[in-house]
Amino acid sequence: MNPAVRIKLCVMMFLQYAIWGSWAVSMGGYLGGTLGFSGGEIGAIYATTAIAAMISPLYIGFLADRLFATEKMIAVLHLVGAGLLIAAAIITDFQTLRAIMVAYAICYMPTLALTNSISFANITDPEREFPGIRVFGTWGWIVAGWIVGFVFGNPDFTKLLPEAIAHGNAPVFLAAILSALLGLFSFALPHTPPRARQPAEAADSPASQIGRASVLELLQDPTFLVFVVCSFLVCIPLSFYYGFANVFLTEIDAPYPTALQTIGQLSEVGFMAAMPFFIARLGVKKMLAVGMLAWVARYFCFGSLQFPLIVFGLFLHGVCYDFFFVASQIYVDSRASANQRASAQSFIAFVTMGLGMFVGAYVGGEIVDLYPPELLVKASVKASENASPESRNVVLPNWDQTGETGIAKELGLTKESQFSLEQLPESYVETDAATKGSRTFAKADLVATLKQADRDNDGKISREEWRVAQRKDWFHIWLWPALAALVTCGLFWVGFKAPSTTTEKLEAAADGTSGSWEEP
Repeated sequence: MNPAVRIKLCVMMFLQYAIWGSWAVSMGGYLGGTLGFSGGEIGAIYATTAIAAMISPLYIGFLADRLFATEKMIAVLHLVGAGLLIAAAIITDFQTLRAIMVAYAICYMPTLALTNSISFANITDPEREFPGIRVFGTWGWIVAGWIVGFVFGNPDFTKLLPEAIAHGNAPVFLAAILSALLGLFSFALPHTPPRARQPAEAADSPASQIGRASVLELLQDPTFLVFVVCSFLVCIPLSFYYGFANVFLTEIDAPYPTALQTIGQLSEVGFMAAMPFFIARLGVKKMLAVGMLAWVARYFCFGSLQFPLIVFGLFLHGVCYDFFFVASQIYVDSRASANQRASAQSFIAFVTMGLGMFVGAYVGGEIVDLYPPELLVKASVKASENASPESRNVVLPNWDQTGETGIAKELGLTKESQFSLEQLPESYVETDAATKGSRTFAKADLVATLKQADRDNDGKISREEWRVAQRKDWFHIWLWPALAALVTCGLFWVGFKAPSTTTEKLEAAADGTSGSWEEP
C-alpha cells in the first residue's frame, strides 16, 4: 500500500472520530448543567444521531455509488457540518437546537460509512490493513476526550476563554473546528469516483432479487429473529450510557469526567486486539451474552455511587462494545451469503444504532426525569430576561468549587468551605449567562431545604452536602437499564440457538473482520 495514502487515511479516521468524541460525551453535561434542559430534552438531542442512522442509508449509497466522488462528499458534508456545529454551540432554545442537531446528524452519520468506503477502495489487503487504519479513529476519540476533559475542564483555562465559549459549549466549537479541518483535508484524499451506473436490466437479475429478499430470508430463521429482537432491546438500556453518563459523572464531582470516560475507549483498543482469542474460545452465543451482561455489571457499578466501582464500570466499555457489537457484525457476516451481506449489515445497523438507540434516548430521558433530586427549593423563575416570573421547585443553585461565581462568590466559599444558614442573604438571584433568565431564592426557602441537606446536623453546610442535595436519584436511574439488559440477556440465552458451524465461521471471520466496526 502506498505510504502516503495510508497516512492520509489514518489522519482522516483520526479527525472523523475526534469530531464525534469532542461533543458527544460532554454535551449531556452542557445541556443539563448550563442550559438546564430536562432529561427528556437531553434524550431528544441525543436521539438525533439515531434518526440520521435510520434515514441516511436511504440516500447516501445512491449519491456515493452513482453521482459524486466519495472524497468530495466527505468534504462537503463536514464543511456544512462545521457551520451547523457553530450554530449548535450558540443556540440555547431547545426546539431550535434539536432541529440544528438533526440537520448536523444527517450530515455527520453518513460520513462514518463513507470514510470506511474510501478506505476499502484504496487499500490492497483490507483484512490486514484496515484495522491498523481504523484504530486511529479510536485514538481520535480518546485524544478529543483528553482535550475536553483536561483542558476545557480546567478552571484556570476556562477563565481565559471568551465569554461566548466559556460556559460548557467550548467542546462543540472544538468539534466545529475539527469538522472544518477534515472537510478541507478531504479534498486531498485519494480520488474515489462513483462506480459506474448499473445496467437497467440488472434490477431484475437473480442477484438483485436475492439482495432484496435477503433480510426477510434471514428473519425466517427463529434464531436470527431472536438475535435481531434482542439486539434492538439491548440498545434501549445501552443508550442511557451515551446520553447520561457524563451528566452522572459531573453530578457526583468525578474528576475530569469527559477525560475519565476515555478509559472506556482505551479498554476497547485492548479488547479489540483480543477478539480472535475470545471468539475462538467462547463462540457467538457466549460472546453476545457476556457483552449484554457487561452492561448489567456496568450499570450496577454506576448505581453503587462508589468511585472505584464507577471507574471499573467505565473500563467495562471494551467488553460492552466489542463483545456485543463487533461479535454481532461478525455473526451477521457468518450467517449471510455473499449477496446478502450488505443488506443484512445495513439492517442490523438500522435496528441497533438507529431504531434501538432512538427509542432508548427518549426512554432514558423519561426515566431520568422520574428521579429528580430528593431536595428541591422553591424559587421565582424567569425563563428569559423579559419573561414573567413563575414559582417552581428547582435544584439548588450551583456552588462553584473555585469560589469565583454565583452563590460561592457572594458568600466567599471555596471547595473546602462550610457556612451556617444565617450567612445566607435575604434574597439570592442566579442569572443564566446563556439564556439571560434568572432564578430568585428567598432566604427562608433556602434555609428550609438546607436544613434537610445538613446530614450531620451540625448547623453548617459543606460543599459535599450541598452537592448531594443537588444530585438526582442515580441509584434508581441506573437500576432500570441494568434490569432491562439482564432481562434481554435472559431472553437471548433461552431463544438463541447457535448452529454448530457458526463458531467455525466466526473463528475464520474474526481474523479478517474484527476491525470493521463503528464507534458509538
